[in-house]
Amino acid sequence: MDIAFIITIFLIGFIGSYISGMLGIGGSIIKYPMLLYIPPLFGLAAFSAHEVSGISAVQVFFATIGGVFAYRKGGYLNKSLIAYMGASILVGSFIGGFGSRLMSEAGINLIYGILALTAAVMMFIPKKGLDDIPLDQVKFNKWLAAFFSVIIGIGAGIVGAAGAFLLVPVMLVVLKIPTRMTIASSLAITFISSIGATVGKITTGQVEYGPAAIMVVASLIASPLGAMAGKKMNTKVLQVVLALLILSTAIKIWIDIL
Repeated sequence: MDIAFIITIFLIGFIGSYISGMLGIGGSIIKYPMLLYIPPLFGLAAFSAHEVSGISAVQVFFATIGGVFAYRKGGYLNKSLIAYMGASILVGSFIGGFGSRLMSEAGINLIYGILALTAAVMMFIPKKGLDDIPLDQVKFNKWLAAFFSVIIGIGAGIVGAAGAFLLVPVMLVVLKIPTRMTIASSLAITFISSIGATVGKITTGQVEYGPAAIMVVASLIASPLGAMAGKKMNTKVLQVVLALLILSTAIKIWIDIL
């Protein structure tokens, strides 16, 4: 690996992890297309979809650790929500991560495009009064949470994501969880999910360890910084930023697929 390659991968990891910490996502929805498209623009070696999904899976594991640590105080982490959704998404992500070796490059990109488009549509559904609910009075349907988590885990495991870009819309729109609790809890759930996806990718030989290590270092630095910034931002702004981010990624992926 030359210095230009190392710097490029580090910057991709840093930018993606900062945004992921701020918005409560693992960051694969940002870093997947960045890793796929940016290196070739600078004349650097291109990654395959399998390699990108493997690198993303390992990186998300470490990025979410930093984000959860930054949100550990303030009552933002809903332990019951994390337990139900975390256990369910872990099962789904391992199935998806292990089974992805049987899929083609086009198939992985198609799954990613479908997930991103679904998440984008959900983010634009109105969420009135959501953040008026006191954090200690939040209630949710446990079985509905578990069901959606398994489905999200399977799809996310296939693309090497941890599924937070789908978890966040589901938690906001379906389960009616306040924005800041959603962001903090989704990071913890994403960490659990990333265990299954990472194990699945490593055991099937889909991880490039050099680039993954660079991304991990960037994640551990940037994710806590992003989480601290997210605490200070208006919740409506956070929702809009995440919605636009997911939408732009979905558009880019579908343009390439079609």
